[in-house]
Amino acid sequence: MPILIRHSETRDIEAIRALYAQPSNMAGTLQLPYPSAELWQARLGSPARGEVSLVACDGDIVVGQLGVAVCEAARRRHVANIGMAVSESARGRGVGSALLAAAIELCEGWLGVRRIELEVYTDNAAAIGLYRKHGFGIEGTALGYALRAGQYVDVHYMARLKASG
Repeated sequence: MPILIRHSETRDIEAIRALYAQPSNMAGTLQLPYPSAELWQARLGSPARGEVSLVACDGDIVVGQLGVAVCEAARRRHVANIGMAVSESARGRGVGSALLAAAIELCEGWLGVRRIELEVYTDNAAAIGLYRKHGFGIEGTALGYALRAGQYVDVHYMARLKASG
């Protein structure tokens, strides 16, 4: 069955919370352990202006989520930041690629975004490869960016610029 990409809905909040609670997704994002239902309800139930949440579904099962946050500052309205997670059980099946392709099309084709930014931990080779495949390049590295399981870890700043035309 092909992966379906759609906007997330209220009924998806628990599945998204569970997705980000998976050990590798918690470690690969800025999520804290033991995420509460209330936190995710607040985050996704009433998204801030300029925020979009997409989910990847295999049938009725949410197997990935990607958030887009378009900058509100007047001089950066052409920029969006993204963050994503894919279920540990669905990796290697094109879920991340499908989410990224949908987000890029949404940003560049409908939201007027010309620059998409993200941060990725330097030890996440699979994610870095996925982002490179979709036209993102490393623009810099932040040393000691975040605390993860008692250790400070580095991230790469990556971005994709819309081709002219």
